[in-house]
Amino acid sequence: MNQSEKRIYLIQELLKESDEYSRITIPKKTEEQKLLLRGLMNIRPLRKNNPDFQQIQDSYLTEETRQKGIVTLEELSPIQPGIYVWQGDITTLQCDAIVNAANSGMTGCYVPNHRCIDNCIHTFAGTQLRLDCAEMMHRQGYEEPTGQAKITPGYNLPCKYILHTVGPIIRGRLTTDDCKLLASCYRSCLELAAENNLESVAFCCISTGEFHFPNDKAAEIAVTEVRTFLQKETSVKKVIFNVFKDLDKEIYERLLSAD
Repeated sequence: MNQSEKRIYLIQELLKESDEYSRITIPKKTEEQKLLLRGLMNIRPLRKNNPDFQQIQDSYLTEETRQKGIVTLEELSPIQPGIYVWQGDITTLQCDAIVNAANSGMTGCYVPNHRCIDNCIHTFAGTQLRLDCAEMMHRQGYEEPTGQAKITPGYNLPCKYILHTVGPIIRGRLTTDDCKLLASCYRSCLELAAENNLESVAFCCISTGEFHFPNDKAAEIAVTEVRTFLQKETSVKKVIFNVFKDLDKEIYERLLSAD
């Protein structure tokens, strides 16, 4: 199967899973097909994959990421020893672990084609990531508290692992507790990475998007926690601040170039 044939197969299999989709027709244009496939994956309830679906999905997603272009750490230049600022698609970064800004349910974003990092990571990792997270949360028996972290495999992403953390949601004035919780997100991820003997970790801008944490203050907290942690003797030697917006890139570069 080529990519087009795999995509059509996956869409057809997902449409079969619900009578509600009986009137949906598969568009002819490639980009529209990709949006439909992603949307169906996003809203798919927890369901185990049959082996054929699993194999074709994995092959399709791996090739999609390859076509986007995998970025290795060797291609990046540190702004300080062991610290990088990189503006790009975190789902294409080949490192030991990337950080997902998750919600308290921990099973991903269910909004079709939403642009949040949680949606992107679950989309390109594959449907097994949602199943893995659901089983993990079932064993835990309660929603994930803010400021803690969990680890899963990266599945079809170039990274080895995903660190999932729930950042604080800002409603109104930023508080001291909000800042402490965000700091805890960074510490928890770094500690979990060290526990698993990982060397490189890429952070997204936790809580600054849908959760409305002020970008400049979030970056200050992130830089402080990372610098403090890297002074310890652990396996973690390289930290990448992954940014999406030009604003965040400017903030991180300013903070890290000030010394």
